[in-house]
Amino acid sequence: MASVDGKRSYCTDADVKTAGDELIFETGESEATTDSVTQQQSDVGNDTDMVTECPGTSAITESGDMQEDVANKEMVDFKVVFNKQRLDVSFPVDDKVSSLKAHIHKITGVTPAMQKLMFKGLMQDEKTLRELNVSTGAKLMLVGSKLNDVIAVSSVNPEKIRAEDKAQESVKKEPVSRQKMHKKVIDRGIPEDCMAGVKSVKERLPPVPVHGFNKNGSKVRLTFKLESDQLWIGTKERTDKIPMASIKNIVSEAIEKHEQYHIVGIQLGPTEASRYWIYWFPAQYVDALKDTVMGKWQFF
Repeated sequence: MASVDGKRSYCTDADVKTAGDELIFETGESEATTDSVTQQQSDVGNDTDMVTECPGTSAITESGDMQEDVANKEMVDFKVVFNKQRLDVSFPVDDKVSSLKAHIHKITGVTPAMQKLMFKGLMQDEKTLRELNVSTGAKLMLVGSKLNDVIAVSSVNPEKIRAEDKAQESVKKEPVSRQKMHKKVIDRGIPEDCMAGVKSVKERLPPVPVHGFNKNGSKVRLTFKLESDQLWIGTKERTDKIPMASIKNIVSEAIEKHEQYHIVGIQLGPTEASRYWIYWFPAQYVDALKDTVMGKWQFF
């Protein structure tokens, strides 16, 4: 229902109809005459303090402001590679990575908490694209999975988890490098073709595969396939292509008396018994390995 109440008039689409050039206000009891409506319009027109509010006005204004705000920002065009897809993205260069993740969520369905954006290393949420030197034509790598996919991979038998955890409990008290299963491997000494290790230093992953050795003394190569969200674990005999979303944890420990190298355990299943152990892994790449595979969303 429309009414004129002193200084303010409120209207809805149901209250106002157009008939030629005249407005007809409807009430529940009777229809106002043309002369009456004309007189009301004249009275309203003479009251300079009256404001007419109709639905949608503020929304339209707000939308216009948002469009104008984006239009005033400097944009950068780049590609985001995700699961063999190449997504064209245009985004404000002075906005933060956290905002970019929210934008990518709308495109891919991968929530920000489960995204790892890579551009010359892991992109930090608090940095802007300008600070990270993202320029036109740049290629970003998105590593992540939709929450439903992660939940499906993680569905396991609780009884099996408890049984395997209990079996591992007895070996948790002593350092990994002293445990019998690892000590006999370490006692063989550093392999001749081992990569150079540097202790107390953190470096980005090199452009070539990083390698260590398995319990049999065979070389193990780690290749990071970010475009397909996979970690390739290769030996002379075979190469296993592991989805990064299925890796539950990565643990490491410096080797006693050889701190430039670590023992690294990549947990491929729900329990510690599923860890794939790599020996003589260069210490300077351990943190980069964990960041690349696990990122910030380590839930398990």
